[in-house]
Amino acid sequence: MKKDRVYICHTYYHVYIAVVKELVARHDRKGSADIVLSTMSNNFEKLPERLALSGVFDNVFMYDEKEDVTSDEVMSYHKDKGNIIANLIQRITYTRLLGKLQEEYIPTDLSAYNDVYVFCDSDPIGYYLNYKKIYYHAVEDGLNSGKLDDQARNANRGAWPLKKFMASLGLIFIESGYSKYCIDYEVNDMSANHKPPKNTIEVPRAQLNDQLSNEDHRILVDIFLENKDRVVSQLLGTGKYDEGKKRPQVMILTEPLCEMDVRKKLFSDIIDEYKDENRVIIKPHPRDTLDYEGAFPEAVVVRDRFPMEVLGDIEGFAVDKVISVITQMDNVYFAKEIVYLGLDFLDKYEDPAIHRKTENLDK
Repeated sequence: MKKDRVYICHTYYHVYIAVVKELVARHDRKGSADIVLSTMSNNFEKLPERLALSGVFDNVFMYDEKEDVTSDEVMSYHKDKGNIIANLIQRITYTRLLGKLQEEYIPTDLSAYNDVYVFCDSDPIGYYLNYKKIYYHAVEDGLNSGKLDDQARNANRGAWPLKKFMASLGLIFIESGYSKYCIDYEVNDMSANHKPPKNTIEVPRAQLNDQLSNEDHRILVDIFLENKDRVVSQLLGTGKYDEGKKRPQVMILTEPLCEMDVRKKLFSDIIDEYKDENRVIIKPHPRDTLDYEGAFPEAVVVRDRFPMEVLGDIEGFAVDKVISVITQMDNVYFAKEIVYLGLDFLDKYEDPAIHRKTENLDK
């Protein structure tokens, strides 16, 4: 008898959405789920233990996902042969070998589930599912991630119609809805994606959030905040973080943008605009290694690793403004006002060719 569901995740954000989806699913129907955490690009630290304690999933598996660069044989089929036909012929072998490379590391039999949900199927797990002919549901990598990067088409420039046809036959693999074995590609907002594939489905994150109970919000906070008391105290301005008077609160979400010195200048300019009249809270991106504590001692820096979305699950937490450069914030429920600076702002600090990835796809 098949198991119900399994979620395959690569980031804290993926895990957050997987937990939300599963909490909502259990309001509507019976069944259970497992979760798989890939360690290829993320250190989940003690999150697996907290997930296990939560009881949301029956099993929490760790997956030592293998990139192509870990195999000389796989990489030997990843060289430019000088013409599109030769490259596509060797890509057929590359697709099969990269999928096969995962086989001994997959921690559970994915064919034993009725529904397999995969975040970021562009990673080797997508090739494995193609290799094993396992049907699955793809889920967008980040909130409205297709708005800034049409990942599938950007990774397959040149002979796109031919490559798309070969992927539909299972000969090569293309992510984000184009695989023969991808049942559907789930996104938050269809209109935020650049020419999404026909099997794209829209599951708004706001609708999922509306279905969460108070107990669900508590579960999410317990899972994602390892140092819950300290982080909540920082955010609410209590204990040693109480400034004695209440000022408007502004939260700045950082991102690993630009070179380090340019990034420091960029966020310094943002902070300077707000620090005199507001209590400034900085939430660094998990991959942002800039020393914000040292650079901006006047701000409250919440350095713990957790998805920004969980801030909306903390009872009593709210800010007047939340500010980001390119992080999509359609699902921010704790801010009175959202300030999205966007690519025009980023153009002032970095060569636009680096971050404007989708604008020339149709030219």
